[in-house]
Amino acid sequence: MQLETLDHRCAEPAVAANKGPELTIIAPTFNERENVGPLVEKLAAALQGVRWEVIFVDDDSPDGTADRARDIARADSRVRCLQRLGRRGLTSACAEAVLASSSPFVAIIDADLQHDETLLPRMLELLRKGDADVVIGSRYTERNISGGFSQARQAMSFIATRLAQLILRANLSDPVSGFFMAKREVFEGSIRNLSGIGNKILVDVFASSKKPPRFEELAYQFKERLHGESKLDTLTVWEYLVLLADKMFGRFIPVRFLLFSLVGISGVAVHLATLRLVLTATAFGFGLAQAFATLVAAISNFFLNNWLTYRDRRLHGWSVLTGLISFLLVCSIGAVVNIAFAERVFLATKTWWLAGIAGAAVSAILNYSATALFTWRRK
Repeated sequence: MQLETLDHRCAEPAVAANKGPELTIIAPTFNERENVGPLVEKLAAALQGVRWEVIFVDDDSPDGTADRARDIARADSRVRCLQRLGRRGLTSACAEAVLASSSPFVAIIDADLQHDETLLPRMLELLRKGDADVVIGSRYTERNISGGFSQARQAMSFIATRLAQLILRANLSDPVSGFFMAKREVFEGSIRNLSGIGNKILVDVFASSKKPPRFEELAYQFKERLHGESKLDTLTVWEYLVLLADKMFGRFIPVRFLLFSLVGISGVAVHLATLRLVLTATAFGFGLAQAFATLVAAISNFFLNNWLTYRDRRLHGWSVLTGLISFLLVCSIGAVVNIAFAERVFLATKTWWLAGIAGAAVSAILNYSATALFTWRRK
């Protein structure tokens, strides 16, 4: 018994000396190899006296970002690398890193060196005091936009901020900021409800929380990017709109199903345009022209869904061909079900438009479910 007590007392100093980090900084990356080292140096300079770690969450960058992070981690135990295969998206990357950490405070920062890391100690101090649950680095307040923005991006940021107010219950000056720090409980209280769509995690966290977290904002100057390329493109804007739609309507109907249905509607336009073109430009009969238009519309639907609806599970390389084949097979089965079900409804109601809608709805649900399972299944 005395020996056990002695062993326990001897172990206490070692445990105290090896306390875990108080702060975890999460830096999602994709093709940011040249920025990893400078970011670690800047964090070390800014966070002297703080027990911290940084987790680089890399979505399998082809430029070797993950390898660079691991090289640094071998010499600095505060650096960790979480490399993801077959998955994309800043929000889901941050969620996985939060679950892989244990710190009471978590910060999100871009790896592009455009955020002001010197604000981190002030953010941590405000959270320690307990008056706020989230401290946000705001690039602009009262419509005064920070530097580092082009005119076009300033306009986009302002519009994105106004759109965010449709789903938020907090008046944030910069809800699309990618630079903030929060108590761990904020993430734990929202993480199961996150949409995981796109890269606007702050909007997702606030919209997914049962009650709006208490927040404070600190203004900072947005810097110019030194290395790599901006990830902002038209598809990033699309993902943001999808995120807003998911938070507004997702409780009633999956937003991915809405997108799948919208793509299907676009396929009708493609079908009719192709049918008219073939009938006027070739000697094909109606049956052959109809079959060709149907094939073209189905192929169009596949690529639009791959590009928009399932961007986070997008197929690449040879998987595009196998995915197209499975999509066409599923849709052909859906067409048979559509006709059979519509016929039954028509026989029962004698209402042609009701039968048509019923058949289309059943085939849409079948196609959506089957393609999600076989064509764009999660890896």
